[in-house]
Amino acid sequence: MCTDNHHHHHHDHDHDHNHHTHSNERIIDVKKDILTANQSMAERNRGYLEAKDIYAMNIVSSPGSGKTTILEQTIERLKNKIKIAVIEGDQQTSNDADRIKQTGVPAMQINTQNGCHLEAGMVHEAVKQMNLPNASLLFIENVGNLVCPAVFDLGEEARVVVVSVTEGDDKPLKYPYMFQSAQICIINKIDLVPYLKSNLAQLKENILTVNHHLQIFELSAQDGTGMNEWCNFLIEKIHHHH
Repeated sequence: MCTDNHHHHHHDHDHDHNHHTHSNERIIDVKKDILTANQSMAERNRGYLEAKDIYAMNIVSSPGSGKTTILEQTIERLKNKIKIAVIEGDQQTSNDADRIKQTGVPAMQINTQNGCHLEAGMVHEAVKQMNLPNASLLFIENVGNLVCPAVFDLGEEARVVVVSVTEGDDKPLKYPYMFQSAQICIINKIDLVPYLKSNLAQLKENILTVNHHLQIFELSAQDGTGMNEWCNFLIEKIHHHH
């Protein structure tokens, strides 16, 4: 698990015996403290979102999997049917939030600087500022990273892991915890399968080997293949949620 700059804790030592063991234990304690505090805030977020009847999805993936394009295409199809808002997580720039705002839905950018994941406290602040409407759908696009976001609950209702066919069939085997911690998996860029050595059947087999409960959607945000199934699923989720 990563520790970012704002997570570093200084610990002064006036002795040097067992120094290595002691500092290792301290690092583990610090990580535990961070996760405990995050979990507590995540539960606050979950309570707030449930009270407002907001269905929140935490979308995670490697950089370049197509998360933002999927969101743009999803919003275009659904914005006249349901209320949608987006929180964008990135280390730098507001490029993704700017892209989402072009669709006409409210979007807020969270810049984590050198942090490789969103945390529940960041989402809490964003949600407070956004004044989200009741009975809406909230997409939280996490920082592009398949390691750190896996252990940070944001208070979401569902976690969606996106993997593109361009990333190789073994991605789920290399990053099993991210796939194990999700409920939904989107395989994106399936329009490129004919041009790749990638084996879609093998990728799906690897996904289900790691987590056989995952609900898989195969789509291309670029050409629209599979987008109807994905959007119908979201409409059903929202109606069922209310």
